[in-house]
Order: sequence, then C-alpha cells, then structure tokens
Amino acid sequence: MPIDPKLPYDEANVFAKILRGELPCDRVYEDDFALAFNDIRPQAPVHVLVIPKRPYVSWDDFTATADDAEIAGFMRAVGHVTRQLELDRPGYRLMVNMGQAGHQEVPHLHVHIFGGRQFFQMIAD
Repeated sequence: MPIDPKLPYDEANVFAKILRGELPCDRVYEDDFALAFNDIRPQAPVHVLVIPKRPYVSWDDFTATADDAEIAGFMRAVGHVTRQLELDRPGYRLMVNMGQAGHQEVPHLHVHIFGGRQFFQMIAD
C-alpha cells in the first residue's frame, strides 16, 4: 500500500529492520551513509536498492532535512554501486518512488538501480 511521505518515520518498516540487523539482506555495498542490497523481487537482471542509514521517510524528507554531507555521501554511494556493478558503461536507470501518487510502498527513502538490459519506455503503459 502506498504511503504518505508526510507521516512520521515508522521504525517497524522493513528497511529499518534490515538496518538494525533484524532481517537479512543480500548486501552489495555499505558505507557510513548508505546500505545497498539486491531487491528480493527484481524487476530487471540487476535490481539493487540503496537506502540511507538514517531514518528518512521519502526523497522529500531527505532533501529537506539531511545535511549537505549526508546528501553528498548518499549520492556518492549510489554512484559507487553503479560503478561497482559495472553499469556505468552500458547504462542504467535510477528510480525513486515518492508518496502515494509515486507508489512508494516502504516508508524509508530508497533508490532503485536497474540494469542489465535495455530500457525503452520511461513509464510502462
């Protein structure tokens, strides 16, 4: 069910549990700002989620309240993962779902990295 990005952070969400080590993940990368792991229901040959380590509900929440170092660190982590997975040459797609209209399902900011195939449509019909 899509969430309201203006609601308070829910400490019981699946990504919070992964960050606390209560749930496992197939880790791809981790640093002080972000954790990246393979999606459990991949939509492409490569489908990695990158989440900030601090509790941000959405992209809007993150860009409005995170400090500059955290924003830069998170963005660098996303870039690091794309290069680590060697997606930088063939290309890849980044996606952030935000709020109900964007069909955000988990109330913790997450960036999807898709790769390993050719993407055509911006949004499927």
